[in-house]
Amino acid sequence: MKIAVVYNWESQNVINLFGVPNREKYAADTIRGIVKALRAGGHQVIQFEADKDLVDRLEEFMPQVVKGERPGLVFNLSYGIQGQARYTHVPGILEMVGIPYVGSGPLAHSLALDKVVAKVLFKQAGLPTPDFVVVDAPGFALPDLEFPLIVKPKNEAVSFGIKICHDEDELRAAAQNIFDEFDQPVLVERYIEGREVNVGIIGNNPPETFEPAELIFGQGGPQIYTWEDKTRASGREFGVVCPAPLGPELTARTKEVAVGAFKALGCYDCARVDLRLDDRENLYILEINSLPSLGEHGSYVAAAAAAGLDFPALVNRLVEVASARYFGTPIPPSVTRSTADPAAYVFNYITSRRDQIEKQIEQWSAISTRTTDPVGKQMAVDRLDGRLRELGFTESADLTDHRSAWTWQSPAGLAGGTLLVAQIDVPLEGSMPFQGFRREPGWLVGEGIAAARAPWVMLDFALRAMKAAKRLSRLPLGVLCYADEGFECRYSAEYIRRAAAQAGRVLVLKPVFRDDRVVNQRRGMRKYQFSFRDAKPEVGPPKKRPELLRWVFNKLGDVLRMSPDEGRSAVYLGEVRTLANPVSPPYDVTASLIVSYGEEGAAQELEVAVRDLFDRSKISWHLELISDRPPMKRRTKNKQLVKAVGAVAADLEVALKAESSRWPSPAGLVPASTPVLCGLGPVARDLYTAQEAVQRISLVQRTLLLSRYLASQASEGKSRGGKR
Repeated sequence: MKIAVVYNWESQNVINLFGVPNREKYAADTIRGIVKALRAGGHQVIQFEADKDLVDRLEEFMPQVVKGERPGLVFNLSYGIQGQARYTHVPGILEMVGIPYVGSGPLAHSLALDKVVAKVLFKQAGLPTPDFVVVDAPGFALPDLEFPLIVKPKNEAVSFGIKICHDEDELRAAAQNIFDEFDQPVLVERYIEGREVNVGIIGNNPPETFEPAELIFGQGGPQIYTWEDKTRASGREFGVVCPAPLGPELTARTKEVAVGAFKALGCYDCARVDLRLDDRENLYILEINSLPSLGEHGSYVAAAAAAGLDFPALVNRLVEVASARYFGTPIPPSVTRSTADPAAYVFNYITSRRDQIEKQIEQWSAISTRTTDPVGKQMAVDRLDGRLRELGFTESADLTDHRSAWTWQSPAGLAGGTLLVAQIDVPLEGSMPFQGFRREPGWLVGEGIAAARAPWVMLDFALRAMKAAKRLSRLPLGVLCYADEGFECRYSAEYIRRAAAQAGRVLVLKPVFRDDRVVNQRRGMRKYQFSFRDAKPEVGPPKKRPELLRWVFNKLGDVLRMSPDEGRSAVYLGEVRTLANPVSPPYDVTASLIVSYGEEGAAQELEVAVRDLFDRSKISWHLELISDRPPMKRRTKNKQLVKAVGAVAADLEVALKAESSRWPSPAGLVPASTPVLCGLGPVARDLYTAQEAVQRISLVQRTLLLSRYLASQASEGKSRGGKR
């Protein structure tokens, strides 16, 4: 499990520092010991300050989870930075953003930190606590309580300002010290002469108690545990005896009172209840520490040790009880290859490797694979080839040209199986600055990260999960990489057609722009180049005919308004380039036209209409078809494939919806006899721009979707005796 240990040590990273400052700090060696214990327990651990960057750091370390995946957990050691009810700040933030944590919630912490409110609740629950009054300003009336009395700040912990008073002068002096130093009301309560006993509590429903621990105070000082004692500055020795020598009946009663206090304030997971025992064996609750110290000298750690939990075991047990509270079981059920459902094994494999997935994407993003960069593309293909060969794939020579298309197949071959198709090139101009990898809340950003990086990493981990589950070797499967998306698949088209014709189904790992979407229909796209030339350009105002560039734009305006059938096709003007002499207007104009269409007939009608328009002109012109990307049409077989993939998505609680897109893809090259589904890549934004980004949660969701679908195909093939 991912666990973030958060604390307050050098907490200066806030917008403003003012108000009541926190004086409590966890010792650095204790924090290190907790981190070490968690790592020894098999957890992935990070540690940092709980300040204004808390949410961003947590989101980067433990992003949103998918259905069935455990989120990370915060091991909360934060006493807060400043202000009232400081213990509540981190739990409140964690609840707001939806991150589980060890320890009590904001309400219990606020009640426990307010000693007066806690005592009122103890009394209402019928629990014993010393009589008390609250004074809030100097010059207070003498309370109707017998000396000796003990004073404490109303809203502090760890014995700050605590003092035993034997007369009025001592009481007023001690109260004035609290007014001056802590600027808050003073709790004055009857001092209970006797023994001090702490009861550590761990767990929920029901909470368990450690054996009571008795504090043994040294000579020459008050028989209370002061701040100086806790920081080892008093110079006197004290000890902890656990189990406390109370006898069976008193021990049971002490535990019962402690659990009552724990429940009265609504604490979770852990707490320490501090009690006094007078000479008549009457118990009194002094306070409850909802964030018990895990310091090596503390009574909570000593009591755990007496129960057989050394420090690492105690720390990991706290994680287990918090996990049980959130997830219903402290430890996930084991999943082994020999007994597990393949889908469950694949799920655990992928969700436990989220960091590795993102790290792989970061490494892929360091390679420039722009369409016009053959060296960078070859580096990426070589890396992909190595990863696939590790999985037992071999290159299919008749479906590979080592320039625009590469195809690999599993040991079971491609015939009748699933073909996975993805691009490796990024169609950006070479003059654009390279955009490196970076993280944003919820997104990974970088050049080509959604179109040409994330799909390959998703595919890699999906196949590795299949291999780990022993479902890959017998699955007919092909992987096709094409490197000419920036050239409209002009050179790879024939290889894609032939590979798709051999497959039983095709999945294209193009990104999508909305959650829970796949694409089952795409428009086609034709790209034309128009050339115009004026053999005798004139200088000065036009005479017999308009200047060439003006004439071209007027005519192209007529073209852009053309559409044989509204909704069936659309025309866009692309790049326009001109040639001119220094003293004359342009004499040569080249323009690219892009035609988006749903039916081949509509595109052909439009081309005929354009040629007819220019056939009547006297300007020399030429129209050339540069590329033609066929549309992906809705077909019955495609609907069946959407339904099959959707059934897998439903198990992941993803309500997959099919939609249309006006952008072309290799899916349009797949023969009508082969079912095809596009948009199995991650959720993206700003595609083919400097700010291209991929949604982090979609990486896991789509990798799971792909691997679970392939696992279902493997299971289906096995149930049919391996025949397809």
